Amino acid sequence: MAATLRLVVLVLALAYSLVIGPAAALSGQVTMHRKALRLRPHRSEWLAIRPLTPPPVGVLAVAYARRFLGVPYRWGGSSPSGFDCSGLVRYVYRRFGIDLPHSSYADFNLGHRVGRWALKPGDLVFFSSLGHVGMYVGKGRFIHAPHTGTRVQISRLRDWGASYDGARRLVHT
Repeated sequence: MAATLRLVVLVLALAYSLVIGPAAALSGQVTMHRKALRLRPHRSEWLAIRPLTPPPVGVLAVAYARRFLGVPYRWGGSSPSGFDCSGLVRYVYRRFGIDLPHSSYADFNLGHRVGRWALKPGDLVFFSSLGHVGMYVGKGRFIHAPHTGTRVQISRLRDWGASYDGARRLVHT
């Protein structure tokens, strides 16, 4: 019975130190004594707390662009009722405070050049003598509004490899 009671007290003390005690321990208010054993829990050591950093804008832009998968292609379109290629990237980046022209040719002059091996989510990728633009989503794929009769979709870069013209990074990641 005494051993069971000691075990219950030890479990309660441990639970207290893990749940309630750390906040007080950080302010130096708690020191637990159990015979010769002295425990001073320090939350920063056992939880390895690190400040949260927001995801890069490119990652957020890709997540937002994915909402429009399946939206029909519409020449000159730049709204969820229908997008053309530059209208899609323009609409997505406007959500994050970045205004783009409604032209893939003009988009190619923005930001800075990125090699194909260094692409990151959110980078703009260009094809067909700069007549087509999409947004890199990662793992060799990009989201775009291809042409009349199609819908916003994700395609593989290698399927468009022969017409690949380059990429631009609009924001630092």
